[in-house]
Parts: sequence; C-alpha cells; structure tokens
Amino acid sequence: MDERVLQRDEQPRLYVYELRVNEHRQCGFVGLAAIDDYENGIVRKHELTRPDKEDDRVRHMELLGAQSGTVFLAHRDSASLSEITQSIVETTPDVDFVAEDGVAHRVWTVSDSKTIDAIVRGFDEAGPIYVADGHHRSAAAARVSQSASDPEPGFLSVSFPASEVRILAYNRYVKDLNDLSSDEFLSRVGERFDVQPGRAASTRPRQFEMRLGTQWHTLQLRGAAPSSRIEGLDVALLQNLLLKPVLGIDDPRTSDRIAFIGGIRGYEALESRAASGGVAFALHPTSMEDLLAIADEGGVMPPKSTWFEPKLRDGLFTHLIETS
Repeated sequence: MDERVLQRDEQPRLYVYELRVNEHRQCGFVGLAAIDDYENGIVRKHELTRPDKEDDRVRHMELLGAQSGTVFLAHRDSASLSEITQSIVETTPDVDFVAEDGVAHRVWTVSDSKTIDAIVRGFDEAGPIYVADGHHRSAAAARVSQSASDPEPGFLSVSFPASEVRILAYNRYVKDLNDLSSDEFLSRVGERFDVQPGRAASTRPRQFEMRLGTQWHTLQLRGAAPSSRIEGLDVALLQNLLLKPVLGIDDPRTSDRIAFIGGIRGYEALESRAASGGVAFALHPTSMEDLLAIADEGGVMPPKSTWFEPKLRDGLFTHLIETS
C-alpha cells in the first residue's frame, strides 16, 4: 500500500469481474457478503470444513489485517443482474490481463450509487446465494468477525450466475489395492458394477472410468441408485460402493492412501499415478443443479465433490479488516 501497488478506494465500491478461458466466460459481482446472512443460511453452504484449515485462514487474516482471498459464490440467474452486467462490460475495463495459465481477467469498478443500489436490489430479489468454492475462507471470516472488537459486516466474495459456473470432475487415486491382487480387485468391483474394457465414449452419471495399471476399464453401476440426492452423487456412489468396502478408504477426509485430482489435469494425470501402482478413477462432474438443491436442503456433500474452473485470481481484490 505504501508503494501504491495496492490502492484503496476512497468510497465503498462494487466491481464486475469477468474470467474467460477458451470458449468459457463467467461474469459476476465482487463485494461483501453479509456475515449475518452467512450465519442465518441466506448464504448457503454444502461442505464441511476442517478446523486446521480454518485456523490457517484465521491466522492469515489476523496477521494481514485483510482478506486477500475472495470467496467464490453463485446465485440463481437474474434478468435484472444480467442486464446490469451487460451494460457495464460494454465499457472499458479498469483491469485487463491474461495470466500465465491462459485465463483472461477483466475488472470494472462500479462507483455510481444508483447502479450499486440496483445491484443490491437485484441480489435481494434473487434469493439465497451459495458458497461454491471457499468454505474455509468464509468460515474463517465469520470467526474473525466474531472475535473482533468492531465486528466486520461481511467477507470478500464474488458471485456468478449459476448457469455460467463450470464444474469439472474431482477424480480419485488410491495408492494401493488394499492387499488384493488385480484379479481379486476386479472380481470385487464386478459385484456392484458392470466392468468393460477401455474408456467410455463420453462421461455420464453413475459411470466411472478406472485406470488399473496400464489398462482403462469402464464401470457402470448395476441396479438403481439411492433415491437420496446426496447418496446418489457419483462421488458418494464411488465412495460407498467401492472405495470403502473394497479398498478400505473409510474416511476420505483423513486417509493418506487417497489423493484427489482436479479434472483440469486430464486423463494423463490419472494414467501417471496408476502407472506406479494403485488405481485411479475418472468421474462425471457434479452438476450445479445438485449443488444448489443440496445446499437448499441444508445437506452436506461428500468431500472433494466439485472442482471449479477457472480459478479466481488471489489478491486481485483485497478487503481491509480491523482485528482485535
């Protein structure tokens, strides 16, 4: 701040933030999500957090006196908010660059009070907003606010229309076969899944691609899936029908035998892991529809259910806070 690398707006502002990569585009609003709304379920969650990760985020904010990590939210599509966004992005952005990973970032500052009021009204009318990525950041921000002598009103966030959010698969790799031979393992898998050689022509729900050694196999769930929306998620089916009973992964949150691989890394990452032993699984992505519905029900999704892409640029926005 002393060197003017970071410059603080003199008055409260909102921002429009656009990310582009290849043919994908998402454009949302940056501001503060109210901590009261977070605690009262208007900002809705779908994942549990780990205390150690929360503690890390709390220390980070308290030492900096700032939030530099933006929470990724989503809201149901709104015609009024879309109209405002379109009018703003037709003007010249204040920030415009392409990062080294090929993702383009553009930012517009919204300083007109009437436009700011219209955006706030648009969110009031849109209903709940949802934590997509950033459960530890939002939980830590709420804790920092509770402990501060002058509680913070909100946490730094950006909310995108749900239809623009892109979820990729969050794939799995298990380091060993739980003392089973390859043949024994395939036999056990075949008890609940139809197993075919090779990869699938395309991904779809309740179908898994499995890399064992140097070979791909396609697994199709045999029989009906559970009626529960949570238990019917692909990540839950794989965990409950294969990873736990066959491979002995009782708790994927704490097991050191399982690794999670973002879908952006492609099939090559799974092939590389499986070449050294163990087994890798490619999943169909969790849908945004399921995420919103589970959050509305107050449900909790299994760990590592979603991989959002592209990622927000950390430090592009910073919110100064007062800590006790």
